[in-house]
Amino acid sequence: MKKNYYYPLLSDAFNAKDISEGVKVLKSRFITMSKITKKFESTFAKKMGTKYAIMTNSGSSANLLALSCLTNPLSKKRLSPNDEVIIPAVCWSTTLWPIIQNNLKPVFVDVDLNSFNIDTDKIIKKITKRTKAIMLVHVLGTSTNMSKLMQIAKKYNLKVIEDTCESLGGEFNDKKLGTIGDFGTYSFYYSHQITSGEGGMIVCNNLEDYNILKTLRSHGWSRDTSFHTHYKKKYKKLNDKFLFIGPGYNVRPTDIQAAIGLNQFKRLNKFMKIRNDNRTKIINAIKKHRLWDNQFKFVTYSKKIKPSWFGLPIQINDKFLKNKDKYLNFLATKGIETRPIISGNFLNQPASKIYKFKSNKKDFVNANEIEKKGFFIGLHTKLLKIDELNFITENLLNINKFK
Repeated sequence: MKKNYYYPLLSDAFNAKDISEGVKVLKSRFITMSKITKKFESTFAKKMGTKYAIMTNSGSSANLLALSCLTNPLSKKRLSPNDEVIIPAVCWSTTLWPIIQNNLKPVFVDVDLNSFNIDTDKIIKKITKRTKAIMLVHVLGTSTNMSKLMQIAKKYNLKVIEDTCESLGGEFNDKKLGTIGDFGTYSFYYSHQITSGEGGMIVCNNLEDYNILKTLRSHGWSRDTSFHTHYKKKYKKLNDKFLFIGPGYNVRPTDIQAAIGLNQFKRLNKFMKIRNDNRTKIINAIKKHRLWDNQFKFVTYSKKIKPSWFGLPIQINDKFLKNKDKYLNFLATKGIETRPIISGNFLNQPASKIYKFKSNKKDFVNANEIEKKGFFIGLHTKLLKIDELNFITENLLNINKFK
């Protein structure tokens, strides 16, 4: 009798040392953002090759800080209301909403059908006099052609935010994704490349941006920023521990998250290798199986990209697409978790109608096709055993039953 396995997006995310590092913080009674957070930030910045890193309570909050920095009154080159921000149609909700929340206008661009990333050839047609930034998404471990994208950004003087929440550790031309533009954001959510349960990071190389990000992270106060001395002298009658110099949030992490995240970060390269090996094993096993009939298409990427997978994106070919919902329900009954490719084409989401985003189907053929045909499964941080590999392969290929 064949054994059934449960195959979630990620299993056994934490090892004993991760837990002990978190418990150590709890036992110290000092759990709020402090020394360990700063240590994780400096370690992260050094490893990624940036000057500054700021930890947040999530990758979504990191995105919010990046856009809020661009519109902040303290910024010398702040964006104005209704300035336009390019964004790929295949995106996550909290890649998009910070644009809206900062009174900016999202302008959607279709994606490449092979990589799921923004199609650089289609960006220029969407640029107007009001276009001021590109909110990029590095999709599920890969990226678009960053050389070409940065050439466009330079030509039109556009800020670039790299949402790297799904692609920590990935590279383009030997440079870490998230460090090529003006800001890079990362997520440490449970199923991502590393995890602290919840948590995120934002990186930059500009000192002014760094200090604005710190005010935004903590209530809009000047504490622990280069702005503090100026405002302390100017407002002598006020308590200098509580000088509020602009808008802000409270999106700080705890030292518990930082301790777990820092310990996981030390194993990032190991996790990347194992996940890549598991991906290769699954694809090879599928293509060598007796039931292989070109049921699926897998993501392709250029030699310039070093991917960092946490999931295996799959497109179902037309012949097998008719009963996709039944097929995915079947996988769920077998214990194999699946997810859409991010949010699919976000212009098809209910919220897009509320905000009246332009959604001409002719402009988003690829995003619609990816939504229609695509899904992904997890890639774990432990090497697959042969029985597990066979279980995944045979159940995926059971799509033959749903033609």
